[in-house]
Amino acid sequence: MSEAAEEKAPAPPAGMPMKIVIILVGGTLIVALGGAFMMFKMMSGSSEKPAAEGAAEKPAVHGEAAAKEGGHAAGGEAGAIADLDPFIVNLADSPEVRYLKVTMKLEVDAPSAVEDVKARTPQIRDAILVLLTSLDSVTARSPQGKYKLREDVTQRINGLLPKKSVKTAYFTDFVIQ
Repeated sequence: MSEAAEEKAPAPPAGMPMKIVIILVGGTLIVALGGAFMMFKMMSGSSEKPAAEGAAEKPAVHGEAAAKEGGHAAGGEAGAIADLDPFIVNLADSPEVRYLKVTMKLEVDAPSAVEDVKARTPQIRDAILVLLTSLDSVTARSPQGKYKLREDVTQRINGLLPKKSVKTAYFTDFVIQ
């Protein structure tokens, strides 16, 4: 009688549990990849800020900054260039020691402003050295950090000159070690 009972009960298909396992693993994999993608997008800083906040903090592209300040735009004329000697400083990273080597050129309004920059070279170098040593390597490596550094250098130098004649600073050498 036990043989008859075993024959009458239908056996579950052998592939059914395997299909469920494959579906569950595939679904979990899709959810994990989607979550990793979203995490990457959020961590990369590509999220949009509200228009009121983002407008003041967004670094301007080189041509936009010049157009706002009445400087050289794409079709405008270039100003005179003043060279600065290279800066080699320790960065503000605490556990490890990192160095930054920066060479800059300053674009000024007129050739007479180049003479003003040369006359104030010790003060300009001091202001830039103080600014550079306050940076950490993470900030210095990021494009936003470089834009902010460029703006800060321009503002500090213009604060030292009798007339705000520096349009922008250009990094011609930027090495972090």
